[in-house]
Amino acid sequence: MGVDFGDISAFLAVVKAGGFRDAARATGDSASRLSEAVRRLEARLGVRLLHRTTRSVELTAVGRELADRLTPAVTEVDLALDVVNGYRERIAGRLKLNVPISAARLVLPDILPPFLAAYPDIHLEIVAEDTFVDLVASGCDAGIRYDERLEQDMIAVPIGPRLQRYALAASSAYLDRCGRPDHPRDLIAHNCIRGRFASGAIAPWEFERDGEVVNVEPTGQLIVATGGAAELMVAAAIGGVGIMGLFEDWIRPHFSSGALEPVLEQWWPSFSGPFLYYPGRRLVPAPLRAFVDFVKARGHAVSDHSAIASSSMASA
Repeated sequence: MGVDFGDISAFLAVVKAGGFRDAARATGDSASRLSEAVRRLEARLGVRLLHRTTRSVELTAVGRELADRLTPAVTEVDLALDVVNGYRERIAGRLKLNVPISAARLVLPDILPPFLAAYPDIHLEIVAEDTFVDLVASGCDAGIRYDERLEQDMIAVPIGPRLQRYALAASSAYLDRCGRPDHPRDLIAHNCIRGRFASGAIAPWEFERDGEVVNVEPTGQLIVATGGAAELMVAAAIGGVGIMGLFEDWIRPHFSSGALEPVLEQWWPSFSGPFLYYPGRRLVPAPLRAFVDFVKARGHAVSDHSAIASSSMASA
């Protein structure tokens, strides 16, 4: 029939992205080229695969069946071709990671420069966001998440500090003016800067000391989006607005400079560090394998998520 593989790839990219513009952003191609590729494919097959309007793109019945059958086959072809990378002296290709903003700020800066220097033919794309995404559907090869947000059946590699703490801080000027809390319950009387998750939830602040666990629903004048607006939270705390909570590693430089003062440090809760995770499939793309091996070489070991979960439950 003489169907071009590139036209098939363009069609699947549009299906995955849900439209030509989003597919163009994901692939780096133009929307007009993708549209022309799909038109060629439809002409070759003699059927309409997509219903196009000015606002949306919908699959026809035959288009949906074709996409369902082609997707696993094309994935296998891509993975098989990627095996060639293993025979090159220099591994090359594209690697796309989805990571939370905290990992982009606290974990990756120490890893990426030496990794990119070691693999100059790998092109790395980082998508930093705090919303939970489906790796395969989003076109990402791997992601970074904390244990409680890992999907089942994923391979997980510890990455970054293995123990982190959630810290409270405020400026000395604010604490001199409003007092220094001695117990988490004292926070009720303070102006607290809170973070709202992408889901819309505002989580309570949890504290633990000598077996005593305390949950506090703080109040305050300022609420910011977690992740993306964290720097605004820090700036507001430095400016004397109130008491903020954030990863200790994020605000430690401000402790050193004296811009912020630790609050209730003996009560700060700790939690396990993040994991690099990716689908447990037969063939792993060479750039991802190189990144996994690089992370492992820095002193971490691979384990699957089920083993991690079992270990956590056994120690509870």
